[in-house]
Amino acid sequence: MESILLGQLEKLLNAYSHLYDIERDVTVDGQNFPAAATYYLRDENYLISRKHVLSAVEQHEYVYFHLTSHLDKHELQTMIDAARQDGLRKVHPSKEHMFSYITLIVLADTIDPEALRLIRKTRIRKNYLLTLHGWMEFRLAAMETSSNRFFSNAAGRETKKILESNFLSSRRSRTPLRRKKERSN
Repeated sequence: MESILLGQLEKLLNAYSHLYDIERDVTVDGQNFPAAATYYLRDENYLISRKHVLSAVEQHEYVYFHLTSHLDKHELQTMIDAARQDGLRKVHPSKEHMFSYITLIVLADTIDPEALRLIRKTRIRKNYLLTLHGWMEFRLAAMETSSNRFFSNAAGRETKKILESNFLSSRRSRTPLRRKKERSN
């Protein structure tokens, strides 16, 4: 099963590598993550030349990937704490900081029901200077590979969609138009 998880991680990292900087074998507070990804975007509005910047906004995302054969509540809480602490160290609020996402993606063969409850109830959000210096939100998404099911907290819905689009694409490749053509033949 370990090779299946590694193959799925590679597929996911390939999807993330187009916009994110990927780092392998990351250790955070004694916890090992097989990979981490960083996204950085800065938009500027300027007048006449780039020397005269009117406004700028920065967006960041720090993604941590975790693989396990069985995910239980204790292991998940440990990974959440490690990812949150490391992500918060990387957030630097300023007047140009719009938001930062700290994301934990878990690929597991099986997920304990208590861990599922923890995934759904995890809510971590921090405002900086009444959101004048932006905000941070913690996203959490998981895939149970044995049943091909996907889970997320409320903030992690977009991350869940990314997982679904990468791992359910073979099922959805038959669009309604293709099905109609197949039936007519």
